Amino acid sequence: MSEKKAVVLLSGGVDSTTTLAIAKKEGYSLYAISFRYGQRNRFELEAAKKIAKAFGVNKHLIIDIDLRLIGGSALTDDIEVPKGRSQKEIGQEIPVTYVPARNTIFLSFALAWAEVLKAEDIFIGVNSIDYSGYPDCREEYIRAYEKMANLALKETTEGRMKIRIRTPLIKMRKAEIIRKGLELGVDYSMTISCYDPLPDGRPCGLCDSCLLRKKGFEEVGIPDPAYSE
Repeated sequence: MSEKKAVVLLSGGVDSTTTLAIAKKEGYSLYAISFRYGQRNRFELEAAKKIAKAFGVNKHLIIDIDLRLIGGSALTDDIEVPKGRSQKEIGQEIPVTYVPARNTIFLSFALAWAEVLKAEDIFIGVNSIDYSGYPDCREEYIRAYEKMANLALKETTEGRMKIRIRTPLIKMRKAEIIRKGLELGVDYSMTISCYDPLPDGRPCGLCDSCLLRKKGFEEVGIPDPAYSE
């Protein structure tokens, strides 16, 4: 029987780490892919490396793409990261932390690797409930990408593969994601979610990602290990 392989997009944050844990629980042989794309958070790749090692992934690719050349986002350009927004404000409109076409770019690299690996499943930790309103985190986007993916590859057009884009977190609140990860033994002290971390790597505590993470841990009723001494 052939090995069941999955390519998992791994950023080093709560959602992608929980997604990796779910893929492992489902019995997949894990192949993680991360990106050095010019993001402000240079610490997230170190977190991703630790997480990949802890989960015993077969291979962890880190791809270099300099999206600073394109700009247009507070994560890659000289644009201020919004801080201290209310829960009502978060998700009302697409914020400046949106990176143009980021998930489309990332999924395309994952798709290419999946074809080489003969891995029919690509896992991505997108979420359309507790999130910042990014268009490439919506279910309709994922389904459209999956359709395109199956038209794009030699292996799919010749009938040897069928690509599935797996989004196990897409309809879960942040607290539900954290609970699921805890059930699966995820050590969230390894993760970092901040858009604009302090020079020593500590989270800023005020960006949208920090606030959504904080809300999730508060609802679960446990302290966020990102702030432990």
